[in-house]
Amino acid sequence: MAYADQQMSSNRIIAIVIVALIHIAIGYALVTGLAYSAIKKAVERVTTVDIEEPPPPEEEPPPPQEQPDVAPPPPVAPPPPINIAPAPPPIQTQPTIPPPAPPALRVPPPAPVAPPPPPPPRFQPKSPTPRGNPGNWANANDYPSRALREEREGVTRFTVTVDANGRVSNCQVTGSSGHSDLDSTTCSLISRRARFNPATDGDGNETSGTWSSSVRWEIPQ
Repeated sequence: MAYADQQMSSNRIIAIVIVALIHIAIGYALVTGLAYSAIKKAVERVTTVDIEEPPPPEEEPPPPQEQPDVAPPPPVAPPPPINIAPAPPPIQTQPTIPPPAPPALRVPPPAPVAPPPPPPPRFQPKSPTPRGNPGNWANANDYPSRALREEREGVTRFTVTVDANGRVSNCQVTGSSGHSDLDSTTCSLISRRARFNPATDGDGNETSGTWSSSVRWEIPQ
């Protein structure tokens, strides 16, 4: 144990002496200026490492691209010049009116065959004729009293229809006297008093017919 302590103390002394010597050397180097250059070189040697990198491999050029066979474009001719003429004046057109259609041709139907004419009558037709004197059918004695007092006069024209028996079936005033009472008295007297021979046709047969006459109304003097 004592031997070990003696050995340790001697080593410590040696170390102290070495450290002291180093400090003395550094101090001297600093003083003389040699320490700076020496230290710099030492540091450069330690820190500077020349590393040479290998050069990068050379890249191979890409293969040439195949150009497609393209036909040259056809020559393009320039467009022909366009002559722009002024617009022509408007043309007024008149609609064509078609001619009127021709009238349709209508063929008339054939005329019917005319019937044969009737045979001539065996007798001549006759109108009715009065029996006796027509002046007695209406006269001054039959004058309406009011018309007589008022002294009214006139002529009444009439037409009567006579049947197959010779009697008056109808009386119609065809010309007025201007007084209704004179006209109505005329037809009333003729229808009551007149008698006729009836009319006859073509075969001699008695038939109806018409007869016309007039009555003059005058106040006797």
